[in-house]
Amino acid sequence: MVNTKSDGGRAGTRKASGRPRDTRIDEAVPEAVMEILNEVGYGSLTLEAVAARAGTSKPALRRRWRSRQHLVVSALARTIGTTPTPDTGCTHCDLIAGIGTLSEAFTSTVGRRALPGLVADLADDPRLEKEFKDTVFHPRRATTAEALRRGIDRGDIRPDADIDLLLDMLASTTYYRVLFGHLPITPELAEDVVSVVMAGSATKRWRDEHGPSGVEASE
Repeated sequence: MVNTKSDGGRAGTRKASGRPRDTRIDEAVPEAVMEILNEVGYGSLTLEAVAARAGTSKPALRRRWRSRQHLVVSALARTIGTTPTPDTGCTHCDLIAGIGTLSEAFTSTVGRRALPGLVADLADDPRLEKEFKDTVFHPRRATTAEALRRGIDRGDIRPDADIDLLLDMLASTTYYRVLFGHLPITPELAEDVVSVVMAGSATKRWRDEHGPSGVEASE
């Protein structure tokens, strides 16, 4: 007599396991996307070119990503990353480090060649916009918000400070310069922006400690 229950369990196990995911593709594709973006820009990037560069196939890409745009968002999240704003015990140092990683990410050619076109596509694709915000925008913003709240707890930032406004002020200069290219993203930009933000939002105790020039006086 055949044990159908046992056979069915084995069949179910085989079906559930399926074909193993090729982790090599997960590593190679984001690198290929960033290389091609640097070479030809966002508008000229194709799935065929990415597949050839990564040593895979266009169907394999489509199984993982809904579109070329989603592929770019995924690559940006993986390679530029969502490096958290650190907790060093120094409010303005944390903010400089956090905003500095954003500035460093967009000083490469890919920032100017990819972000403007991608932002334009976000406006016409709600699912793409949600993915960008969930994987790139909000994670970075959340860790910087935590740094600001730690600053309030330490007595460095006024308790009535508008966190959302401060977050916009901290990051907007970098995004603005990437989108319009009117001024460079310099190595000093993060420090300059944090100095201005702290000058307006810091407590009197912090300003008395660090002087009117804020960040510079503490070094």
